[in-house]
Amino acid sequence: MELRTLRYFVAVAEELHFGRAAARLHMSQPPLSRAIKQLEADVGAVLLHRSAAGVALTPAGAVLLDEARILLGRADRVRERVAAEAGAASITVGILADSADRGTTRLAAAYRRRHPGVEVRVRETGLTDPTCGLRAGLVDVALTLGPFDETGLTVRELRVDPVGAVLRADDPLARRDRLELADLAGRRWFRFPDGTDPVWRSYWSGGEAREGPVVRAVQECVQAVLWNGTVGMAPLGHALPEELAVVPLVDMAPTRVVAVWKEGDTNPLIRSFVRIASAVYRD
Repeated sequence: MELRTLRYFVAVAEELHFGRAAARLHMSQPPLSRAIKQLEADVGAVLLHRSAAGVALTPAGAVLLDEARILLGRADRVRERVAAEAGAASITVGILADSADRGTTRLAAAYRRRHPGVEVRVRETGLTDPTCGLRAGLVDVALTLGPFDETGLTVRELRVDPVGAVLRADDPLARRDRLELADLAGRRWFRFPDGTDPVWRSYWSGGEAREGPVVRAVQECVQAVLWNGTVGMAPLGHALPEELAVVPLVDMAPTRVVAVWKEGDTNPLIRSFVRIASAVYRD
């Protein structure tokens, strides 16, 4: 069994869907299916039940999943130790400034326990760069929100967060239990400046061209709402001043908390960071 094939199997076993696993692995589905069938032939057991409803692990598949995770973890630790010995024991992580995601606190603790000798540098960025300096080569891996242009990047989804409209607490719409985008037609929204990732920019404006102040940071968004009654969006549960309210937007796709790194980057510390992040956000 090759490590690459075991990684394929783990992706399918975790996603329980060949299409999602193929997307996660940045490959097409047919070669993934062939690799899993060959793996089943190699081990002499059916690992996955396939049906119209999806994919389910067999008892043999559940055993292999546990063992594969152990083997892959050991292989990654070998790479990490070699990298540390070679003097590469540091990693730069990009995050969005003023993030209220409590997952980052748990991730920092988990990563510290796993890599006490690794120096972690954190670079905060404003809202005009959703990849937090990754494309410019300023960070090794980013912990951020999607969607954004994923060209040339590898993205691992950690969590999905519904979003809501950010309004001043005295706004009549703030008393509603839920809103639709149509309820906000004609209102001024905060906007990101020209040159911002177009996918990211479109998402946070509700998919339409808007009029309103240009902002570059979370606090500028907050102040735009407080001073001018501007409308914006934020993940539900995001910590905001008591003078503001977040009302769920029922017809907006949720945002995704993701780890993202450059496609093809084989830095073992990045692989370990993503693996630990996936475990922390899954728990």
